[in-house]
Amino acid sequence: MATCSNASSEKCIPDYTEDKCKGVCRIKVEFIVDDHVRILSKDCLTKEDKEKINQLSSNADETSDEPAKKRAKLESENDPEIETGNNNDDIKEDIKEEPVAKKIKLDERRDKLKGQNKSRPPPFKTSKERNLCPWIVDQAEDEPEKKCPSPKCTFMHDRAAYLKIKEPDIDSLCYLFNMMGRCPRGAACRYASKHLTSDGFNIVDKEKFEAFSKKNPATKNKMSPGLQEKLRKRKYNFNAAEKIVKTNDGSGPKKHCNGLTHPSNNDETKGEKVEEKRLGAVPDHDLIKLRPGEKKKIEWKDKILLSPLTTVGNLPFRRICKEYGADITCGEMALAPKILKGVHEEWALVKRHESEDIFGVQICGNNPGVLTRCAQLLSEQTEIDYIDLNLGCPIDLIYKHGGGSGMLNRTNVLQNVVKSVSQVLDIPLTIKTRMGVYMDKPIAHNLMPKFREWGASMITVHGRSREQRYTKMADWEYIETCAKNADPIPVFGNGDILSFDDYQRVRSNHPTVQGITIGRGALIKPWIFSEIKEQKLYDISSSERLDILKKYANYGMEHWGSDTRGVETTRRFMLEWISFLHRYIPVGILEEPPQSINERPPYYKGRDELETLMASSNCADWIKLSEMFLGKTPDGFHFLPKHKANSWK
Repeated sequence: MATCSNASSEKCIPDYTEDKCKGVCRIKVEFIVDDHVRILSKDCLTKEDKEKINQLSSNADETSDEPAKKRAKLESENDPEIETGNNNDDIKEDIKEEPVAKKIKLDERRDKLKGQNKSRPPPFKTSKERNLCPWIVDQAEDEPEKKCPSPKCTFMHDRAAYLKIKEPDIDSLCYLFNMMGRCPRGAACRYASKHLTSDGFNIVDKEKFEAFSKKNPATKNKMSPGLQEKLRKRKYNFNAAEKIVKTNDGSGPKKHCNGLTHPSNNDETKGEKVEEKRLGAVPDHDLIKLRPGEKKKIEWKDKILLSPLTTVGNLPFRRICKEYGADITCGEMALAPKILKGVHEEWALVKRHESEDIFGVQICGNNPGVLTRCAQLLSEQTEIDYIDLNLGCPIDLIYKHGGGSGMLNRTNVLQNVVKSVSQVLDIPLTIKTRMGVYMDKPIAHNLMPKFREWGASMITVHGRSREQRYTKMADWEYIETCAKNADPIPVFGNGDILSFDDYQRVRSNHPTVQGITIGRGALIKPWIFSEIKEQKLYDISSSERLDILKKYANYGMEHWGSDTRGVETTRRFMLEWISFLHRYIPVGILEEPPQSINERPPYYKGRDELETLMASSNCADWIKLSEMFLGKTPDGFHFLPKHKANSWK
């Protein structure tokens, strides 16, 4: 496990009062702001968490010894949404009767606000009645009139009426029109002034559009309507996957040494004549497995892989990481059952940009049949280089159903899953796992030889347990042990890489680990891939970081669209990213660079106003940054970051 030397012990003192982080990042004195107090917002907390905060605030008032700065200050002392009641008195009486050690543990549990912002409203919704029908939205002036084929369509079809209620344009330059020669959002585009006639018809730059049309589509792995229909009507042929799962299932029918199957003794078969199989050669082409040497190979050694990141690891973000030097990318975690049902939102997670030269899809599930079918489907219908099996997801929604890290203790099911998925694929199967479920009971090292035997091509080990989530430092010594046990299968390490110094330290101290996977480090500073490859520490200015956000906005509108819905979708994911991006501390104001991922700074001001704004942990300031590229937020827009236990203003 990670240890701290005496020299750095002061930096590693646990501090769970803010964001469950430990360690304070040392900032140059001239940049520190002493009189700043963080205020907790209760608007979207669950009822249980509101009661906890009410209890904590009442305890803080009674405790005069505690310094004022350590108390969480609420927005309002008299919140009508919090039920006070007499429960607090009962809790205090129960605590008094408990032993001192147990009382401390109970207090610690009550202090922690667990879970996400489960009560947060959706960021923004657009009604169909106020939007132009997609069938006619990109109608050009010199084209035959397009008509909506659905008599029950609830979208608007009167172009002139739509233009009267349309939101004002954000800017006059349309990124999509400049790139393609024709904006696919047409009259609905929020940057349409230069490619729209006064009557609301699309203007087309024929020369540029013709040249663009000859290129291959930049985004791959889109689900066709025909495939979606097959999946929804359950007409897709999964015979290969089903036979492989049945073969690997230890609970299936027993076989004689000559390959004949025992007849079952159910009531249905009693009295019936059991037909013997014919002797001789049996065609089993559908069960022939590829040898490991026949599968597509990927050179894993010394590569830097961008982790699959739920919500924030979307296609526009991955494009930016590729530009900064990420070797291998992986899509967001996709749920196998939804992939098999043809759900649009889930299929969006497997889309691949042409710049992603080595790209994989991560799938998650709890059932061998579902996961094997999903692997077969993706292998046959998409252009991907590998499939990653998620055995590390810690969230309750997945874990309690036996998926993610919940599968680590289900050895029989796990064996069937890994074997079956590996056998149904002609591309490599990789596995991402945590150390185990419990902090004091790591089990991944025992699974490494089994993963190798079952057919995995590469394994990523996150150096924390499910119980730890992202608290405490990643245990790279344990990752090294796993790498030795898995040899010769390559093992990648994951956890706490935020600079070239971190990368160099883990690679030199743990030589058996063949590569590095970066997740949060890439969200905080996406240029980390360039730092590692050039072996230097970048001091990125605020204007350069703003250019990255501008590029993300353009990529987002290319991916989600430049109409109101696309703009607000881009804004939502940009804000989710900024909830990580604001944690970056410029090198020029650090006393002891580089920054460590487990350290949080005191409140500080930047070297200019923009740098101060980009360092803010206030959601309102993040929205100001988004408005520089995506215009003012519409009425009724709400945002709270997903990856926070509570929200701060």
